[in-house]
Amino acid sequence: MQAVTKEPSSLTTALQAHIAQAIGAAGGWIGFDRFMELALYTPGLGYYAGDLPKFGALPSSGSDFVTAPEMTPLFGQTLAVQVAQALEQTGTDEVWEFGAGSGALALQLLDTLGDSVRRYTIVDLSGSLRARQQALLTAHADKVRWVDALPERMEGVVVGNEVLDAMPVKLLARHGGAQGGVWHERGVVVQGEAFAWEDRPTGLRPPVEIEGPHDYLTEIHPQAEAFIHTLGDRLTRGAVLLLDYGFGESEYYHPQRHMGTVMCHRAHRSDDDPLADVGLKDITAHVNFTAMALAAQDQPLAEGQGWNVLGYTTQAHFLINCGLLPKMERQTLEQRTIAAKLIMEHEMGELFKVLLLAKGEFWDAVGFAHGDRTHRL
Repeated sequence: MQAVTKEPSSLTTALQAHIAQAIGAAGGWIGFDRFMELALYTPGLGYYAGDLPKFGALPSSGSDFVTAPEMTPLFGQTLAVQVAQALEQTGTDEVWEFGAGSGALALQLLDTLGDSVRRYTIVDLSGSLRARQQALLTAHADKVRWVDALPERMEGVVVGNEVLDAMPVKLLARHGGAQGGVWHERGVVVQGEAFAWEDRPTGLRPPVEIEGPHDYLTEIHPQAEAFIHTLGDRLTRGAVLLLDYGFGESEYYHPQRHMGTVMCHRAHRSDDDPLADVGLKDITAHVNFTAMALAAQDQPLAEGQGWNVLGYTTQAHFLINCGLLPKMERQTLEQRTIAAKLIMEHEMGELFKVLLLAKGEFWDAVGFAHGDRTHRL
């Protein structure tokens, strides 16, 4: 007789009990950023620490969502054009990839870049994903290494595809309108055998004033900003290429975007309730790319070592600038149809953005030759 696997519910799983214990130890309330961190990254228990499949093109694989490298190898092959230029311009020969997922992007970049990459370092906290990456990258075993912490000094080209969106965010809720409204930090409490929201007054604010008489929920991104600061401190020479879904500040904090951007993904379906099915689904938030650029510019401008924002644009413009269309022409109709989703406005082309930062002198980056939106950050 085949065993029936029951889905965990309520606070019966080890992860949920662990989070409930953390809430109790903190006096009965934790900020959402702490909750998100525990739900995703608790060693051995969190969503990204578990063995369940996450990345895949179809729900039948048991996966929860698909990223561009799993959709088509043309993504990594095209991205490699910008990475190659960045390696040449910065005089470096190492690629650092954060959150390498299935390893698909690493394989595509390594296959395409060849001898221009001496070493490929993957920074990933997930043991189960690391094992999957190692199996996929056996052909490049002599170049690839894995680390779970950054060295004090590093150089090379950093790549982060859909990394910032998985970094914990703080939730801010305004009750009442712009005039006289009171801002609260939204946190999590234990209520019976479930998690529940609880708002507490806070001195934290979004970076811009938000007009309107309505209640408003949004996010700020201190952990992602700290990540940019850390890279700025430790990357002595090189560039950082970040691809993710998000907006510039004025669009991110538009009065009409009053429900925030936190979203969960499971079995290729989305929902907006991160307090349910904890550990069984991904939790994400859109990226405020203005905050990322400003975090880079916060860095002390040591001689020749300050950040330059080399470009900010949509994924569609970026990939077309890097030569995606000629690559698509050489594919079958089915493969071209899949690759087109990378640049179609209603798919990934417009919502996904690309930000390129570099240390030292400014140089003209090929991925931003047309359609650069840096002035809109």
